[in-house]
Amino acid sequence: MIKKSFFGLLKPRLEYDIIDAKTPAPREITASKTIQLFSHTVFDKKDKILFQVGDKVKAGQKISIMKGSDDYIISSVSGTIASISPYAGNFGMQMTSVVIKKDDRQESDTQFAEAAKTPSFQVTTDFLAHLPGAFPVSILSQTDPKVTKLVISGMDTDLLVQTRQQIVKTSASSIKKGIRILKDITNLDTFIIVVPEALSQDAISTGATVKTVPPAYPSASPHLVLKDILGKELPAGDPFEKHGIAVVSAEALAALGNAYEKKEIPTRKILTVIDKIGTKKLISAQIGTPFKDIFSALNIRPEDGDRIIIGGPMTGLSAYTEDHPVCPDTDAVIIQDRSVIPYVSNSACINCGECIRICPAKVQVSMLVRFLEAGQYDNAADNYDLFSCIECGLCSYVCTAKIPIFQYIRLAKFELARIQSAEAENV
Repeated sequence: MIKKSFFGLLKPRLEYDIIDAKTPAPREITASKTIQLFSHTVFDKKDKILFQVGDKVKAGQKISIMKGSDDYIISSVSGTIASISPYAGNFGMQMTSVVIKKDDRQESDTQFAEAAKTPSFQVTTDFLAHLPGAFPVSILSQTDPKVTKLVISGMDTDLLVQTRQQIVKTSASSIKKGIRILKDITNLDTFIIVVPEALSQDAISTGATVKTVPPAYPSASPHLVLKDILGKELPAGDPFEKHGIAVVSAEALAALGNAYEKKEIPTRKILTVIDKIGTKKLISAQIGTPFKDIFSALNIRPEDGDRIIIGGPMTGLSAYTEDHPVCPDTDAVIIQDRSVIPYVSNSACINCGECIRICPAKVQVSMLVRFLEAGQYDNAADNYDLFSCIECGLCSYVCTAKIPIFQYIRLAKFELARIQSAEAENV
C-alpha cells in the first residue's frame, strides 16, 4: 500500500505486506538438473583446490574448496561436481562458483549427524555457517566485545516480502529450540524477537522477548529497530557487534534448531516469489536452485528486457541471468515486466529536497550524492554522513531526477570497505 500527498509536501507512506492466516504453505520446488553454490574464497591457483571436477558429493556434505581457507559450502544435493570456477558477484566481489550435477538417487552425508550429538559452538562453526537465512557464525564468535544480545528479525525488511513472517507463523517451536541451543553454546543472554503486531502471539511461544514494529516502511530496518524500539542509537558506521549486539533472521535461528534436533543440515530456503503482475507466492527451494527452475515450476516466463530482482523492490539487486541460484540469504525474487521498469537517468540533481525530507537518518542526501557521482567516497564519508545511511532505498524512490542514489551509496560503502581491507592486509 502506498499513500502520497498530491503536492508532495508530505512523506509518501509505504507499508509492509503482513502475512495472514489465509497465506498458503510454501510450495516445494526441486532443482531439475544442477545446483550452483558460492564460496567466499577467492578462486586461486588450481593446485590449491581440494575438490576436483568429477568428484562425487552427498546431500548435506561439507565441501572445503581451497587449501588454507576456513570457508566451505554445503551441498544441498547428491551428485557430481561439474565445474569449479571464479565468479564475480555484486560490485565485482570475487568468489568461487561450484556447480553440482544432481544424481537420480539422493544420499545424505552423515558427518554432521555424528558431530551434532554434542552441540557446541565449534560444531556450529564447522558445519552451520551456510544455513538457510544466513546464520551469522563469525559475528557470534567475536570475543572483544562479547556478543550478548541477539535481535531476531521476524519481520521482513523490504516491501512485498513475507518470508520471515512465514517462519514465525509456522516454526516458532524451531526458533525456540534454536534459542535454547545458543544459550548453551554462546555468551548470549538476551533474546529479542521483532515481529508485526499480527504475529505477536506466535512470537510469544519462542520464549524470546517480543517487540512489535508498526507497518510503515522502513520500521523493520535493524538500525531503526535498535533506535526506536530498543532505545539504542549506534554511532554512524559502527557495526552492531561492536556494541555486543547481533541480528539474525528468524529463518536462520529456526534452521539452527532443526539442524540439532534432526541431526541433519537444513538445505531448503523459504523465499517469496513475486511475478510480473505482483502476485506473491511462498516457495521452498534447495539452496543452489537456479531461478529458471523456480520460474518454470510457477509458469513464469521471463522475456528479453524483463528484470530479475533478488530481494525486495526497495533494496533488491538485479540478476543478469535466470541461472542465478538461490543463496542462503535470498528472501525474495521479483520478475519485473520490461514495460513497467522505471527508467534511471544521468540527469543532475534539481534540488527539490524530496530525498532529504524522506530520509529516516536525516542525511543531506542531495549533497552526498554529488560526491558519490564524482567518486569522492572519502569526502562523502567524512563530510556528508555516508555511513549514517541505513540503506532503505527511499531516496531513490522519491528522486524526481531519477538518480540511482541508493546504488551509488552501496557502491561507495563497498569500495571503502575494499580499500580498508586491502590496507589492513598490507600493514
